[in-house]
Amino acid sequence: QAQLYESGGGLVQAGGSLRLSCRFSGSGFGHTVMYWYRQFPQSERDLVATISPGSSTNYADSVKGRFTISRDNAKSTVYLQMNSLKPEDTAVYYCKAFNFELRREYWGQGTQVTVSS
Repeated sequence: QAQLYESGGGLVQAGGSLRLSCRFSGSGFGHTVMYWYRQFPQSERDLVATISPGSSTNYADSVKGRFTISRDNAKSTVYLQMNSLKPEDTAVYYCKAFNFELRREYWGQGTQVTVSS
């Protein structure tokens, strides 16, 4: 079993930066693919970025060049550095973990990011 604890959301002006953190509590972080999703009001969650245990990354086209996902395996934490933020990035951001050995996924509670124009 694992739990995810997110932090770092908040209010920022357009063009600003935020860094989200997601701490993984439990065993198996080294076998876990980590994801950041975001959810707009009355919409489904959209995948923003992915990072493998070996730190291979993928990004949604809408955030490429602006967002960077990274992980610190020693701290069991994944980060999402968000630069050049736009009002359309306003959403609730969720962290997800998928343990490919156990075939289980876990979600964080979500953190609100609001970008003002």
